[in-house]
Amino acid sequence: MWRTSGGAAVDSAFAPVGRRVRDMEDDEIQALITRLACRHRSGGVVIERAAILAEGADYTEVVEWITAHDGTAETAAPPSAGRGLHAARVERGDPSQTPLRFVLPAGALG
Repeated sequence: MWRTSGGAAVDSAFAPVGRRVRDMEDDEIQALITRLACRHRSGGVVIERAAILAEGADYTEVVEWITAHDGTAETAAPPSAGRGLHAARVERGDPSQTPLRFVLPAGALG
């Protein structure tokens, strides 16, 4: 738990990223990914974006490590074109901008 400037208690899972992370070493990032990753059908491993964020790790550093080890981001499929009377009411954000998970090739974790 941490407190806002107004004194309200806030669960640390929702704390601003800069307040709950520190610089991570290469070995720490590899250990984090090894612990959180699952097998992927490509033969490598996959790690969910939500798992990285929930861990409280420095998201930017972890993503840079993944990219440096030939990892790629997977994004949601673009929404299909809406049809019908109420199609215009559907919220259509751009989910392709936010990766849902990251895939590392076989052997990337050592």
